[in-house]
Amino acid sequence: MSTEAGIASVGIQLPSLYLPVTELAELRNIDPNKFTKGLGCRDIALCSADEDAVSLAVGAAKRALSRWNGSIEDIGLIALGTETAKDMSRPLSAWVAEKLGLSGAVRSYEVKHACYGGTLALRQALEWKWSGASAGKAALVIASDVALYSLKDPGEPTQGAGAVAMIIDEPTVAAISPVSFPYSNPAFDFWRPVGDSFPSVVGQLSLDCYKEATEECFRSLIGDRDSRETLNSYRAMCFHVPFPKMVKKAVLHLGETLGWSPEETEELYRSKVEDTLEWNQLTGNAYTASLWISVARALVGLREGTPITAFSYGSGYGAELLQITAGPAAASAAWLADVEADLSARESVDMWEYETLRGHARASA
Repeated sequence: MSTEAGIASVGIQLPSLYLPVTELAELRNIDPNKFTKGLGCRDIALCSADEDAVSLAVGAAKRALSRWNGSIEDIGLIALGTETAKDMSRPLSAWVAEKLGLSGAVRSYEVKHACYGGTLALRQALEWKWSGASAGKAALVIASDVALYSLKDPGEPTQGAGAVAMIIDEPTVAAISPVSFPYSNPAFDFWRPVGDSFPSVVGQLSLDCYKEATEECFRSLIGDRDSRETLNSYRAMCFHVPFPKMVKKAVLHLGETLGWSPEETEELYRSKVEDTLEWNQLTGNAYTASLWISVARALVGLREGTPITAFSYGSGYGAELLQITAGPAAASAAWLADVEADLSARESVDMWEYETLRGHARASA
């Protein structure tokens, strides 16, 4: 099995609108500190009437393809991880492939496992490459989602949207180890039955599941080695980000179970995790794209050979911890321009425009 496969190109697409969580707090007559300090949130990325998970995925894919040495004819697989499906049968990848003009001898499908779907799509594409089944073709993997909750739901300040596209070919941006550390435990911590417009969540159970998965995956990574030496060998530790404070609670839990002092764990979070959340705070929870937004941020400017970790979690629940090594193209981080362009161009909506955008009259507030 050849391990010479990884991320060859990255493209990111963020929606054109956003709502500061302080505006939402004013609308809901809630202390804004509950959202900013309590949850660690800052902005909610919002789609306009002309944007959705497909348009975000297409935009991210076009950016990734434009910076890759190959062509659309060199793609032999498109896998799209999402929980923002348009149809119960036709995969979201079909809408994206149609927009990209991608057809022929191509494997095309959608992956669903809540927020874990993008990582599963990535792993499948990598295993397709490693096995030799790709016959020299590359894969296009996309994580794209729009996260919305019912109005006044506790999850409302954590909403967000975004897409990350990755070309899986030569590991010029990053190499991903074939050895990963999965863990799953069936639970109803977050779900959305067929026909329901918005998800349901059991908040404390979801946090407990996330913490449990974090502990189990990292314990598998550490094994019999010294935990401090092992974790400190990574430049950054990226996480799926339902909201930033959930990540911090999981890291604190991990440190406690490893027998670290509170001060040691706080330093681990500050030095390895905190900076990777910067873009997530500006986008909100983008479900399957959330982890990969964090990974893209962590890779910016890294010297070739620098290792990081990536913890993926999807309710229901399944998790996996990946080991990623920066490639030669990480230092220049071409995808940084995507984020900078989208953030500088996006427009803020006020609380009234938000209500209208959500399809409700102002009077409903």
